[in-house]
Amino acid sequence: MGLDTMIVILVSYMVASAFMIYSQHLTKGFPEPPIDLKYLGIALFLVGVSGNFYHHYLLSKLRGKGNAKEYKIPKGGLFGLVVCPHYLFEVLGFWGIAFIAQTLYAFSFTLGSTLFLMGRSYATRSWYLSKFEDFPKGVKAMIPFIF
Repeated sequence: MGLDTMIVILVSYMVASAFMIYSQHLTKGFPEPPIDLKYLGIALFLVGVSGNFYHHYLLSKLRGKGNAKEYKIPKGGLFGLVVCPHYLFEVLGFWGIAFIAQTLYAFSFTLGSTLFLMGRSYATRSWYLSKFEDFPKGVKAMIPFIF
């Protein structure tokens, strides 16, 4: 990943975080939500962050020494079920944050991120199918057994 891409991602997360904090501030004085999703949110966030880190670790082990740009089919973790398990876990983390915040902005951001990453994972699956003849056809894009 190039530095320019990392900067765009970093800035977008910073802006989203600032808006989420601000929207949380705007709810001051409103009654608490009737259903407390905070603990479910914390659990989802922790599972999401852990799974995302683990699958990025597996991806990092694919790169050989040197600058060889050889593409390989990832193995381990949920890579046998989905092409982008790191996206799945990133989305779980976002839903955890949305459940903790329980604001319209948090849910809107999470829904948008979910749809964007589903589209990216679908494109990645299509790419794998076109580049690797031995790529398993039953491996889904992002959600095991479904999508």
